[in-house]
Parts: sequence; C-alpha cells; structure tokens
Amino acid sequence: MNTRFDKENLKKALIQQQNEINDYTIYKTLALFQKDENNKNIFERISKEEKYHYDFWVKITNKQMEAQKFLVWWFVFLVKIFGTSFALKSLEKREAGAEEFYKELFEIYPESQRIYNQETEHEYELIGMLNDKKLLYAGAIVLGMNDALVELTGTLSGIALAFDKSLVVGLTGLIMGIAASLSMAGSAYFEAKENPNETIKPLTYSLYTGVSYILTTSILVVPFFIFETMAYSLIMMFICALLAIVSYNFYISVAKDLNFTTRVFQMSAITFGVAIISFVIGYLVKYYFGIEI
Repeated sequence: MNTRFDKENLKKALIQQQNEINDYTIYKTLALFQKDENNKNIFERISKEEKYHYDFWVKITNKQMEAQKFLVWWFVFLVKIFGTSFALKSLEKREAGAEEFYKELFEIYPESQRIYNQETEHEYELIGMLNDKKLLYAGAIVLGMNDALVELTGTLSGIALAFDKSLVVGLTGLIMGIAASLSMAGSAYFEAKENPNETIKPLTYSLYTGVSYILTTSILVVPFFIFETMAYSLIMMFICALLAIVSYNFYISVAKDLNFTTRVFQMSAITFGVAIISFVIGYLVKYYFGIEI
C-alpha cells in the first residue's frame, strides 16, 4: 500500500481499480463474441488500455482483484439487446467521477495523465468508430414509435368522448394500430428500397418500424382493457405515452450523445398537442351529434 495515500483516497483507488478490471473483462469478453472485425479490433484495443489502467492501480494499492462476473455479463447482455453504443457509453459515463480523481494524481503520479487522456478522449473516440447495427435502425424505431404515439393518442383521445365504453375504445385502437403497423412496415420497406444503403437492409428496416409501432400501440391500449372508467383509461394512456417517450429518448440520447431534455420536450409537445386537439374534436362530435356506444 502506498503511504502517500490516506484511507479516503485508498478507498477511491480500490473502487477505481475494481472498475478497471471490470471494464477490461467486459471489453475482452465482447471481443470474443464479436464477428465484425472492426469491432473486434476496437474491443481488443480498449481492453488492453483498461488492463494498463488496472496495472497502474495495482502498483499503488499492492492488491490484485477479480472482475465482478455479474456486472460483466450484465453489460454483455445490454450490448446484445440495446447495441454497443448505448451499453458502452453507459459504461464509460459511470467513470465521470474517476476522471477527476486521476487529475488529482497528476503531480504525484505523472503516468495518471496519460490514463486520464485515454479515459476522457481516446476511448469515446474508439466507441464512436464501432459498427452498431441496432443504432443503424434507430430511425426505423423512431418512425414506428413516433407515428404510433401521435396517431394512437390522438385517435384514442378523439373517440374516448364519442364512445362511452373503455373496451370499445381499446378494441378500436388495437384494430387500427395493427392495420397501421402493417401499413407503416410496408411504407418503410419501400422507403429503404428507394434510398439504398449498404448497411441497412430494407426488410429489417421495415420489421423494426412495424414492430416498434405495434409495441407502442399495445402499451397505449392496455389501460382501456384494464379500467372501466374512461377518465382512468385516458390518464393511464398518457402516462404510458410519456414513459415510452422518456424511455426511448433516454436510450437515444445516451447512444448518440444527444440532448435528452430537448428531445423529450419536442416529442411530448407533438404527441400531446395532437391528442388534445383530437380530444376537443371528439367532444364536439359527441356534443353536436350525440354519438354514444
């Protein structure tokens, strides 16, 4: 143990050492599973850097550590489900506090400046060079999801006052959603065919669009099958819509380094703006035509 480290700094050092061996193991594991040669090389390169960082801390703490297997497999799972950009940028963001700790060591351990530069610049640059297939289809996901949010919240709000039964509104929304998802998937396929891209397959693009549409539809109509009271169904629908907007924009803001708040505000404004207008139209239809089912 280095005598120049007090207990508090030693604790920070051990935490950072654990993070480095975890990161080294994560990148090394990802390299083993990777078929894309570009990605494989990048993972191997970052893993070597993380091992170098770990060895730096070993010289200070005089302790050896093992990677936390659950954490390693958790990030491997995130990569498989959400793609490399989201998972690995999430992994690197948790090291924000560690970067400040490295800066504190510049005078005592000059080697720490090299590690700091790698942590703050080089690794993000390398992650940006990865081929992330899931991120390639983010446009298809937002196309299907955004259309479903705008169209279905608007439609369900509009017919909610025209129809007095939640179940009828739910069934109507579900039927319309399924039909619209098929239509959107077809349109997305022809859009991809008209704008050829070597990295994007039209069929896959259309599947992402259609599936994201139908999943969003399912989330929005569920409240109408659960609650008999229309007011409760509408409130829960809006809550579900907001959660969907927040979840998607959290993912895309991390994966693409975009502004989370701005995107949530814009998407919410469009979605709920259309819903309010449709709700007013539904009220006028009911008031002037007296439609009740």
